[in-house]
Amino acid sequence: MNKLVLLIPLFLITMCGEAPVTPPAQACSPPLDGSDFTCPPWDGDVLPPKPLIPKEQVKGEIDVWNPHHLMNLQMMFQRNARRTRIEQNATKPSDAINSALDNFWEKQDGSNGSTK
Repeated sequence: MNKLVLLIPLFLITMCGEAPVTPPAQACSPPLDGSDFTCPPWDGDVLPPKPLIPKEQVKGEIDVWNPHHLMNLQMMFQRNARRTRIEQNATKPSDAINSALDNFWEKQDGSNGSTK
């Protein structure tokens, strides 16, 4: 009986209290009539770019007292750091294609030298 007396006020406080309300989402789209408009402030929630090379993740149980497991973890972190460094220094495919096309057209039509 004592437990029930303690649970009823707790239930009423948690269920009857105010719930947090999230503000409605605001879109930034210009009106069709072309009048001036302002966009809501940008909150900076941008999805990170997808990695070019998938990262390794820890799978299964890890025994922190086993030196072989710790060495495997260290090697995994090093491989992931190397992958991140490769992604940061990699040439974008669009840049490689554009430079190849520029080189092709320069050889095909000549350089931008004199027109004689």
